[in-house]
Amino acid sequence: MKVAAVQMDVKIFENERNLAKILDHLERAARECAKLVVFPECALSGYCFTSREEALPAAEPIPGPSTEKLAAATKRLGVSIVVGMMERTGEHLFNVAAVITPDGIQGTYRKIHLPYLGIDRFDGLGDIPFPVFQAGQAKIGVNICYDCSFPESGRVPKLKGAQILAIPTNWPVGSDTWAHIPKVRAIENHMYVIAADRVGEERGFRFAGHSQIIDVTGAVLVEAGDTEETILYADVEPALADKNRVVRIAGEWEYDRIADRRPEMYEPITRQK
Repeated sequence: MKVAAVQMDVKIFENERNLAKILDHLERAARECAKLVVFPECALSGYCFTSREEALPAAEPIPGPSTEKLAAATKRLGVSIVVGMMERTGEHLFNVAAVITPDGIQGTYRKIHLPYLGIDRFDGLGDIPFPVFQAGQAKIGVNICYDCSFPESGRVPKLKGAQILAIPTNWPVGSDTWAHIPKVRAIENHMYVIAADRVGEERGFRFAGHSQIIDVTGAVLVEAGDTEETILYADVEPALADKNRVVRIAGEWEYDRIADRRPEMYEPITRQK
């Protein structure tokens, strides 16, 4: 199964321009036979809003105008996508990733962990606990940017059966998250990771790029640089993520990071703060 991560520039207040670029990148990825394409966080809307009131006009309901156009494209092209945007539900505002397959809009993941940065200073806490979506041959979980800094954000989708963790992100320059966290999430959960970051600049924030696709061993299959718009491709085998037992030397060096867990020892993790 070929997968893709789109590294792109995004313009705030220019939803129509951003949507046109997303659709163009989707067409290009489909021509390369990609079956799952991940786009950055807030790829439709931009991220660095200075107030909730400023952001609301850039947010859309789901289903809504943009997701309906994306759904039509995924159906025509036979491709599944994960794309970041702002969701408006009444007067509620969420930073979300919409998951759309050739069968239609499968749902959204709402960002659960919110840093004091950009629109996340003003939007709502995610209230859907790590759903897992079927996208073609693969079961996918989603983290958005800061979410992946919390180990539980990768482990919960894994325990629910996810084989791929999609990370739409807006890592800014000055953060070294891209250099470490995606690889750790992959190796500790024995799952693929597809991280799609932005490039360019928005309101004084420059984005780090370094989008990447990582295999179940934590090895980087492909990684982008820090400035160029590009599409990364890799071939993955989702079923490998279900084979959690690693055998280095049969009978001497074997381990399973899922079966060897000790949940009865982890009570402080779930204690209310």
